[in-house]
Amino acid sequence: MPTSARAPRVTREQWVDAATATFRTEGLTGVRVEAVARALGVTKGSFYWHFADRRALVNAVVERWEAEQTEDVIARTAGGGEPRDRLAALFAEVAARTAGRGGERRLYLEAAAEGVQDAVRRVTARRVEHVTALLVELGLPADVARARAVVSLAAAVGADQLAEALPPGTDRGALVAAALQMALAPPGRR
Repeated sequence: MPTSARAPRVTREQWVDAATATFRTEGLTGVRVEAVARALGVTKGSFYWHFADRRALVNAVVERWEAEQTEDVIARTAGGGEPRDRLAALFAEVAARTAGRGGERRLYLEAAAEGVQDAVRRVTARRVEHVTALLVELGLPADVARARAVVSLAAAVGADQLAEALPPGTDRGALVAAALQMALAPPGRR
């Protein structure tokens, strides 16, 4: 912490905003104090007014990712209506948010190295739990609903990770619609 009593000119929120912008394009490995300070037009020293170290900044970015990409999405798509409509709204929201999720594409691979694997596990569990609950509301047995929720999440994350390698013209919305149809298919015979 600086010894000067002068208040910093860049707020904690601005640091998190800038670091989150970097995360969205470069992943967590791109969130470096010096680079974020340059983006803000301040010295690295001002960072310590708000954060003890880089890990604290990374944790703040991951907390925001969790809020924006999970809790906010669930809240926006969980409003009234039939479970099928809420599930369709959720899948549509996920498809629409692809452009700003470059950091999430890398996050599952970077989580352990960046020390945020617990947060990634928590988000994954929350997402699976939410989709499972909707599928159970639709009448699927809990074990089938959970398996389909996991596969749906894997499809969404996998499609994001493959985004740069998919053939030109691949319609992300169509991929998400296919994942939704798979999730909603009547249970097969065993």
